Amino acid sequence: MHSLYIVVDHLQDWAPYFPSSDLITVEDYLSLQNKKMQHRAQVINLCRDYDYLGTGYYCSLLAEARGQRVIPSIRSINDLANHHYYRLYDNDLDKYLGKHLEKCGQAEAEELKIKIFFGKTCYPPLEKMARRLFKFYPCPILEVDFKRTLRWEITGIDPGNLASLSEDEQNQFASAIDAFSRKIWRKPKSRKRYRFDMAILCNTEEELPPSDSKAIKNFIRVGNELGVDIDIINKHDFARLPEYDALFIRETTAINHYTYRFAKHAESEGLVVMDDPDSILKCANKVFLADLFATHSVETPKTELLLRNKEMDFDALEQMFSYPVVLKIPHGSFSRGVVKAHNRADLVQHCQELFKESAILLLQEYVLTDYDWRIGFLNYRPIYACKYFMARGHWQIYNHSSGKLLEKSGGFATMAIHEVPKEVIKTATKAVKLIGDGLYGVDLKQVGERTVIIEINDNPSIDSGVEDLYLGDDLYRIIMEEFIRRMERKHSAYP
Repeated sequence: MHSLYIVVDHLQDWAPYFPSSDLITVEDYLSLQNKKMQHRAQVINLCRDYDYLGTGYYCSLLAEARGQRVIPSIRSINDLANHHYYRLYDNDLDKYLGKHLEKCGQAEAEELKIKIFFGKTCYPPLEKMARRLFKFYPCPILEVDFKRTLRWEITGIDPGNLASLSEDEQNQFASAIDAFSRKIWRKPKSRKRYRFDMAILCNTEEELPPSDSKAIKNFIRVGNELGVDIDIINKHDFARLPEYDALFIRETTAINHYTYRFAKHAESEGLVVMDDPDSILKCANKVFLADLFATHSVETPKTELLLRNKEMDFDALEQMFSYPVVLKIPHGSFSRGVVKAHNRADLVQHCQELFKESAILLLQEYVLTDYDWRIGFLNYRPIYACKYFMARGHWQIYNHSSGKLLEKSGGFATMAIHEVPKEVIKTATKAVKLIGDGLYGVDLKQVGERTVIIEINDNPSIDSGVEDLYLGDDLYRIIMEEFIRRMERKHSAYP
């Protein structure tokens, strides 16, 4: 088993360097089985790009799911995609760049582009800045663009491409990767804040929001009773986040979406956040969850990953699965991007359609039940339980083909935690402990004595008259009191 994987798109990308037994293509890495892997291995992801849902993205995603240390991490990839939202640069750019350009005889230059390899650069005056950028964006190769107007500013920072390096840059990269110490940089310290004010992020135009308007009003009313002042904010209020002590996200989250940027910015400002960025990263992608559950022996429906660039052996798949089968895109929500194939022709057609959206799909066995369990968790503790029944005449809870809103979802039954079968609670608890201590909704199916995890939602539905039907205001109070506990704990850490 390897303790290091150097992952490239094509073996020829490594041709300028000494051969390495640790070298592996991304296709082979993604196809590795857990039992053949060293779970604490190091992974250096040198794919040509890290676009959302591309192969480089999945390399880092599955490395993290397998418990491996990877550079760049999924957080770094997303931070790089949204770097303009973060105030990570000091006021010394003019000094750094002035020294460098003056030494090069380009004091009047208006633009500059440099490459940073594992925090190192060939320009001595810029070494401190290169280390700072690598600290905030740990990535093997960074391409940084500077522009001078009234002062020097960073106008672009992107992952570099190993295959496009010049001969001189190849030498720099080779030296840098040899010297790379695999140091884990600490996160920046959170700002101190002392007032108990909360922002709830909502989208009033969302068709299926996690909480309806009445539930939002209940959160506000109960929060006010407990001494928390609450404002409703929307996507245009990004700059207002430092005004608050906490951010509660009550709209559907996604990694390539402003909800993740809000969570990331709120965390960097020292706010208590639900959903926190790590929970969004872990829960928003079904491929990550599938690999995480497999690594930790959490039972799920039989699952196989399908790769867009790898020819599929349908005969082998049909030996593993019986029709019908379920095909999923990794980032779907509320039953979107989930289809059922009844035969090979169906499967081929659905694969062709869904591969246009994602480089990887999940193929799963079809587990027939009349309802799904949803167990709500907060701080590792179950706080509510529901049965969600399938939409009328449909095999899922939500039927997006229905033209009538009332027919889009099935019925429900809300109950006390002690009324739920013990095996359901046990399996859900085991899964949640792999994610974090936030607010989650764990979806499960139970057939006889078999209980399987379907997914974990980082922003579970809490609607008036549904999830709160058994506990009433106590459900809102449990959540608000946990926010208060975390805010008090955070503030008590400051002198």
